[in-house]
Amino acid sequence: MSTNIKKLAGKVAVVTGASKGIGAAIAKQLATDGATVVVNYATSKTGADAVVAEITQTGGKAIAIQGNVAKKADIDRLFAETKKAVGTVDILVNNAGIYEFAPLEQITEEHFNKQFSLNVLGLLLTTQEAVKQFPATGGNVINISSLVSTLAPAHGSVYSATKGAVDVITASLAKELGTRKIRVNAVRPGLVETEGTNTAGFTSGDFHDQYIKNAPLGRIGRPQDIASAVSYLASDESSWVSGETLLVSGGHR
Repeated sequence: MSTNIKKLAGKVAVVTGASKGIGAAIAKQLATDGATVVVNYATSKTGADAVVAEITQTGGKAIAIQGNVAKKADIDRLFAETKKAVGTVDILVNNAGIYEFAPLEQITEEHFNKQFSLNVLGLLLTTQEAVKQFPATGGNVINISSLVSTLAPAHGSVYSATKGAVDVITASLAKELGTRKIRVNAVRPGLVETEGTNTAGFTSGDFHDQYIKNAPLGRIGRPQDIASAVSYLASDESSWVSGETLLVSGGHR
């Protein structure tokens, strides 16, 4: 049996939107690496509880805490409950997000506000609250962006804009928070097979086939592909990396 200390031992990580898909894979990976993980969810208590159960059954530490990170009051409660249950936060993964595609003529205030409130404002306010808890030795923020921030597909003007904002926020906050030993990075996934992308029809048909045609590694992503990248950025293995957006897309650009 290895006596190596796990690379995130003693750390507390909050992963937003972690009841399924990429968020769930990230939560499990950070727990495997030794972190105590807060599995945040907005609506799927069943999903979050299942992620916690899987982590604890394999010897990891995790709890589920509800909170819609598009709402300031929920964010405040998420971090208050986290502090009370497991202590102050060291790592924040801003994974919660929503995507809707619509042609220009169908864009409405609701379509815009729904995505920007969660994907951009929610990310900023969640980071604001996490930073208050980070220890004097520093902290770590990993934002989940998307290949669409640069690919900019048709009908994705609003969603792509939110992820473009995430990339810029990542670079800006890295400069702002660096003097406090807080690193801020982003992972930009390409197409990943999740419950959401399956339901949306992205993992089959023309969209899927076109993606694979343009991806040098010849496949779409799996949640674990993203979780491994997040784990790297969350650990001291990347101690001199900040302000970066790491493209994890099978070579698709």
